[in-house]
Amino acid sequence: MGRRILNDALRSMVNAEKRGKAMVELKPISNVISSFLQIMKHRGYIKDFQVYDPHRVGRITVELQGRLNDCKALTYRQDLKAKDIEAYRLRTLPTKQWGYVVITTPDGVLDHEEAAKRNVGGQVLGYFH
Repeated sequence: MGRRILNDALRSMVNAEKRGKAMVELKPISNVISSFLQIMKHRGYIKDFQVYDPHRVGRITVELQGRLNDCKALTYRQDLKAKDIEAYRLRTLPTKQWGYVVITTPDGVLDHEEAAKRNVGGQVLGYFH
């Protein structure tokens, strides 16, 4: 169920981006969505986000920047070893220059570059470009 919530949130962001909106509100939320958005903010794909009432159903307001082309969560669990991250990235993302694969690892939720730098594998959450 958690992967479906993440996928719905990411699709809402992509649809709002295609319509040219500056903000989007995501409901319901989870800690995984917050971690995914933190990576997107760090990489410059969104401006900022605010979490409201995280202990109940809650909502997140995301300020879009206009850089997001596609964003998907994988609904199946796929394990990746640290040595296989680069091959998976080349298969999944359209080009070498841009886009990130997001992986949940024992060190937390990381993008593929950080996971490769720390030499840690995990399960693929999704990707954005």
